[in-house]
This record gives sequence, structure tokens and C-alpha cells, in this order.
Amino acid sequence: MRRLLRENGLALAMFAIFGVVLVGQSVAGWRDYDHGEEDHGRPPIGYVRYLGTGHFVEAVFENWESEFLQLGAYVVLTAFLRQKGSPESKRLAGLEAVDEDPRAHRHDKDAPWPVRRGGLVLRLYEHSLSLALLLLFVGAFALHVAGGTSAYNQEQAAHGGAPVSVVGYLGTSRLWFESLQNWQSEFLAIGVLVVLSVVLRERGSPESKPVHHPHGETGRE
Repeated sequence: MRRLLRENGLALAMFAIFGVVLVGQSVAGWRDYDHGEEDHGRPPIGYVRYLGTGHFVEAVFENWESEFLQLGAYVVLTAFLRQKGSPESKRLAGLEAVDEDPRAHRHDKDAPWPVRRGGLVLRLYEHSLSLALLLLFVGAFALHVAGGTSAYNQEQAAHGGAPVSVVGYLGTSRLWFESLQNWQSEFLAIGVLVVLSVVLRERGSPESKPVHHPHGETGRE
């Protein structure tokens, strides 16, 4: 158990915090939803039933989509773009280990199976991280749209308006207001990290340069 925690501590901590916060969000959202129902003269609903409402689904996945979009874009952009002095950037000149053609290692016994297989499998594998994040973004966006459509139609019914289809909801300003307000904050946060890491440090963190390194040094050791 000690070895498991040591070797997987970062992932376990992230997912543990995620779980606690998600439960907290669901409970707070349920109470808020029930208060709204009572204000409109409708009976409250149970917690489990609330988890299937558009109110909850929309709130969760509109945030997930922005996170996966941010990470996917960051993975792709850092392959091509540079930022002088930032440890979040590759060095300004020359090739790095991440640029090396994996086909030169097809016969390494410890290389991942797609590398040893080659061909289309390797072609997909060498871009698998960005593809996976893109697919997660698309899935989260689809669930955001589905949950948003349900929540929107519930509000329309309460106010005597006409419901919309999922395709119709894609054309509403509400969907894009929800999405864009999250997208802009994610790219702002990453931009701030890229710039602040030029001159600021966090000793012991791989996201920072060593404290004694000059501001102009780019990339990680």
C-alpha cells in the first residue's frame, strides 16, 4: 500500500479532491434546485433523482468541456509555440527528447506496443494524448448540450414558452454564454501560468524552473 501511494500519489490526490468537490457540488446544487422548485410551488425531489436533472448535468459538463479543451489545446500548442523564459515551453532552439522520431526505437523491447507495431497504429499513438483529450471534450460538450436542453426546456415550460430540440439549443445564446465564459477563464489561467513562471518559482515543483536559474532560461532540465 505504501508503494502504491508513493508511485501514484499525484493521481490519487487529484481524483480524491475531485470526488469530494463533486459530491459537494451535487449536494449544494440539489438544495439550490429544491429551493427553486419550492419558489414555483412544486415539491422538492430526492437527491438521486436530482443527479439526472438537466440542472446538475449541465453544470458538471459545461466545466468538464472547458478543462478538456484547455488541456488538449495546451498539449498541441506547446509542441509548436515557444515562450522565452518559461518552463512550460520547449527550448527556443534545437530538438528535444519529445521531438525524437519513435520509429528509431521500433525494436526496443521496452517500447510501448504501438511503437513496436508501427504503421497507422503508431501514427495514432504519437498523437494519442491530444486525440483522447479532444474526444473527452466532445463527449463533455455533448452532455452539456443534452443537460442544457433539458434545463432550458424545463424553464420554458414553467414560463409558458415552447421547448427546443437539442439541435435548436445549439443555436441559443445561453449555450454559448455558458461555454465561452468557461473557455476564456481556462485559457487565461494557462496564459498566466506560462508568463508568471518566467520570473516566479516554486521550489520542488516540476512546473517551475530551479529557483537559482535565470529568468531567460527556457524549458525544464
